[in-house]
Order: sequence, then structure tokens, then C-alpha cells
Amino acid sequence: SLIPATSRRLWPGLAGVEVVDKYTVRFHNATPDVTLEGRLYGGGSQIANRRSWDEAATYEDWARKPVTTGPYMVEEYKRDVSLTLVAFDEYWGGRPPLERITFVKVPEVASRVNGLLSGEYDFATDLPPDQLPTIQNTPGFTVQGSPITNMRLTVFCTQHPSLANPLVRRAITHATDRKTIVDSLWAGLTKVPEGLQFPSFKASDMYIEGWNVPEFNPELARDLLKQANYQGEAIPYRLLNNYYTNQTSSGQILTEMWKQVGLNVQIEMKENWDQVHTAEGLKGVYDWSCGASFGDPAVSIVNNFGPNGEDQQKGNWVNEESNQMAQILLTSTDRAARKKAFARMLEICEREDPAYQVLHQNATFVGMKADLPWKAAPAFAMDFRAENWGAL
Repeated sequence: SLIPATSRRLWPGLAGVEVVDKYTVRFHNATPDVTLEGRLYGGGSQIANRRSWDEAATYEDWARKPVTTGPYMVEEYKRDVSLTLVAFDEYWGGRPPLERITFVKVPEVASRVNGLLSGEYDFATDLPPDQLPTIQNTPGFTVQGSPITNMRLTVFCTQHPSLANPLVRRAITHATDRKTIVDSLWAGLTKVPEGLQFPSFKASDMYIEGWNVPEFNPELARDLLKQANYQGEAIPYRLLNNYYTNQTSSGQILTEMWKQVGLNVQIEMKENWDQVHTAEGLKGVYDWSCGASFGDPAVSIVNNFGPNGEDQQKGNWVNEESNQMAQILLTSTDRAARKKAFARMLEICEREDPAYQVLHQNATFVGMKADLPWKAAPAFAMDFRAENWGAL
């Protein structure tokens, strides 16, 4: 069967957009959807220039220099090297405060910190907590950051013979000491959330109070492995070298935790996401993250683990009842029914037939020159609009 386009996760029921006049469009949806307003300011709703789209020879050509509605425009893009933006003075939100911004890719943490302290860079992003005191204790520099609306996950691939048994996946979730990871790698600067749900869900009464991640219980994990008749078969862990902050260290700690209950999880270092996701070889577990661009689980658990989510599209996991619950979240206007469906999805995906486990809330920290009038947001993105320059 045909696999729906990725964009269908963003607008699952969109039938078309009608131009009414120069400043008005009308959205036509094939099904009722109480999340439409949220989708309007989420991913997939950016306004792009039609002429530049039509004139671009390929999508890649367009994506390298898109014409949209932001305060800055692309001057130069060098893949895996740098991105330079220049101000668009006619921006509808007011003239941008900066003439030029250059983002430079610097994979090594030490190089980012040294570049900041030497004056080569104005900002150094994605810093692990153990680097923060160096910057904080240097006159003229400061650190901003916090937990963000994103969570770190371990994803299970049920094509693996051992992971096909939910008891083994459940054992992994109970063999994971999340608090130790937060305390040791993150200095307590982030937290373990109450499952795959965000505080923003509370505004729409979609937050499941009383829910939590599986308890850290090594004895239960060992018992589950015994019930599963797990005999120590190797489970590959496809790991990227710090694509996420602290990723490699976290992976090493996790495999040691799992080893303590009898799990044989073997790290396989990979260079890119294509190598992580390839169907070649035997897949086991890998790292992932999940955010929420607006306050509803339709944009988090459904987008990632629903019937059109990447997890199922890649063949990692499937659960028909969970898919039925996802459909309720996508099409029902009954808020009580939607909340009940979300609660059931959490039970299935995190307890009964685990698709993933939540590790901790993601966090991002930025070292910067102390005299810069910029404020970090609880997100990966950096906001250089006028209202955020001079906001301190």
C-alpha cells in the first residue's frame, strides 16, 4: 500500500486551501479537527512564495534559499559548515535588529566553548551541564537555558526476535534509572516527565494526572526477562555520537544499567540517521526525541507513534488498538473521549506493548557574551526578532 506523505502528520485531514482574497484563505478539512488552530502555528503552516517555489528546479534548490515571511533571508548555505542569514528590512513584524547572523557547525563541545571564550563566537549552543561553570566563572560571559518542550526517548524495533516479546521491552523500561541519568549527566537541570505528555496539554484538559514513567525496578525487570525466556541474545543499539547533547554518555550508562538485569545490548556507533534507520541488518533500539508544537497529544504521540507516524512507517512497531485511539484523537470533537483515548494510548505505548520509553525532558543551554540583549526560549530555535533583542 502507498505510504502517506510526511506532511499528512501535520495536516491529517486537510482537503485544500482556498484563496478568498489577498489577505484571506479558507481551509477545507475532510474531518472534524479540534486542533486546527494549533496546527496553524505549528510546523507545516509556514507561508512560502509561490513564484520562488515554481522557479526552483528541485526541492533541494528551493530549500537552500527559501522565500518565506521571516525577518531574515538566506545569504549563503554551506552544507555541514555554515548558514548565513541577512536582515529582510521589509519584514512585516518590523525591521530586524541584526544585519547578519552566521550559524557555524562546530561538533566538538570544547571547540565551541573555546571559540566563545576567545571571542570567535558570540554564542555557543547545545552545551552539556559540565561545561557551564567554565563559562559562568569567566567574566563577561553568561549561560542561559532550561528544559524545553521536547523529550528524549528510547525507541524499540520489534522486528528483533527478542524485542518482538513485549516482556523484554517492559524489562528495559524497568531497568532504566532515569533519575540517575538526570542527576549525573544533567546536574539535575532537567527532569523526568510524567510519560510522553507536556504541561501545555493542561490548557486543553488533555493532561493525564497520575500517569508516570515505569518505575525503576531491577528485580521486576529480571522477572520479566525470565518470563520471556530471554537467553542473552544480543540487541543492537544504533547510537549517534552526540547528535543529542550527552547522547553518547547516556547510551553507555543505559547499556550498563540494562546489563545489570541480564540484558545484552550492544552499542553500534553510526555516523548519520540513514545508518540508524536502514533496514539492512538487525535493528534493536535507538534514540529519538519528541516535541509538541502546540498543546495536544495529536501532535506528539500520534505524529510519532500513530498509524502515519515515522515509527510505524519504518516498520518498528504496530498496535491496532493504539491506532484506533489515535484516530479518535485526530477526528473526534468529544473532549472527554479524546482524553480517554490518549490515556489508553499511553497505557499501550508505555506499559502493555511498549513502542518507546521516555528518558527525560530535553534541555538546551547556551553560553554567550553577557552584554548581548538576547533571551533564550524553552526551545531549540534561537529567536533573533526585534522583540527578543533587548528583552532582558
